[in-house]
Amino acid sequence: MQPKEESKGKDLISKTMLMPQEEMLEVKKRGQKIKIGIPSDYSKVEYRVPLTPQAVDLLVSYGHEILIETNAGQSASYGDEAYREVGAIIVEDSSQVFQCDIILRISPFSSDEIDKLRGNQVIISSLQPQAHCRETIQKMMQKKVTAIAFEYLENEDGFMPFVHQMSQIAGATSITIASEYLSKSREGKGVLFGEVTGVTPAELVIIGTGTAAEYAAKAALGLGIFVKVFDTSISDLSKLEEKLGRRIFTSVFYPKVLKKALVSADVVIGAMAFNSVLKFKVSEELVKKMKEGSVIIDLNASQGGCFETSKCTTFNDPTYVKHGVVHYCVPNSPALVARTASISMSNILIPVLLSISDDGGVNNYIKSSRGFRKGVYIYHGILTNHELGYMFNIPAKEIDLLLAVF
Repeated sequence: MQPKEESKGKDLISKTMLMPQEEMLEVKKRGQKIKIGIPSDYSKVEYRVPLTPQAVDLLVSYGHEILIETNAGQSASYGDEAYREVGAIIVEDSSQVFQCDIILRISPFSSDEIDKLRGNQVIISSLQPQAHCRETIQKMMQKKVTAIAFEYLENEDGFMPFVHQMSQIAGATSITIASEYLSKSREGKGVLFGEVTGVTPAELVIIGTGTAAEYAAKAALGLGIFVKVFDTSISDLSKLEEKLGRRIFTSVFYPKVLKKALVSADVVIGAMAFNSVLKFKVSEELVKKMKEGSVIIDLNASQGGCFETSKCTTFNDPTYVKHGVVHYCVPNSPALVARTASISMSNILIPVLLSISDDGGVNNYIKSSRGFRKGVYIYHGILTNHELGYMFNIPAKEIDLLLAVF
């Protein structure tokens, strides 16, 4: 699958959200009631929660049942009482949550968590291929689950709402992260990531022109940072300049030009468009030539990374130093602003869940919605994502061919 992150499209909005009250009441009567479980992600060092109390309130009003593990929303500043007040059922034992018809979470499922599933369920989470192994994929297949990845979901116009929203947040947040790790508070060089009269401004190199790159550039330019952007496509570089509304330094990956930019950069952000990071990697030799104490932030770490020296980290230990360069490679950086990110995810998930109910369940919605179908990587225990199949040497089948069977 090769989705287009930048393609234009409308948000994934259910028709039920636009209906008059009388018609909405009728939908409530005929829609299939679903039981949704939300386990805590805290042990995975993930602070976001897929549904806010406001979202739960709306779902409960439609007659759906929501089970939430205690403290699941605490890191996003949503306490148990806020969920209980809107009709959610708070449970102490996570095994109860793992028995629900649909299980929502942010992090990928671990092997132990898959063991807790009763089977023949729907699980919706981030995929993050680097977080999986052959065993976890095979266990999900044996449990005959239908597994859906947030980052592959599209609307009917090919627009990827989850990728777009989280990329916006990741891009803007990356500038805050860069500023922090250049400061003495993190034992950095003590460089202001901005502009001061009479002082040469800090330099930022961005690899890629996707949404994350756009929002990182916007935030950086607002601080007076000197921004250089590299990409494989002149067309994409031109489109980025149009979105920014100004001319900036742009270039394709000419080796000498890139080397010169990296040598003088204070911060380098890897922000290639989703599912395209394999087009280019900054070599370890180039990383060696960067200034000591400079910072690399790889927003594509979960997809293999933009840098040869990248490896995924967590918020418990977010950085490591290699060749004198600080590497920040946390794949879920939007969780730093967990409340904002949670609200954003809820805004997208609510119409999806209501549409599932309207269509009479997940199976029907997979058949009727081409964009939702793009997010399915295991269907009734059968692997349908060819990239995962290639990665773990497991045969994958086309989901369109399976729809007639189920």
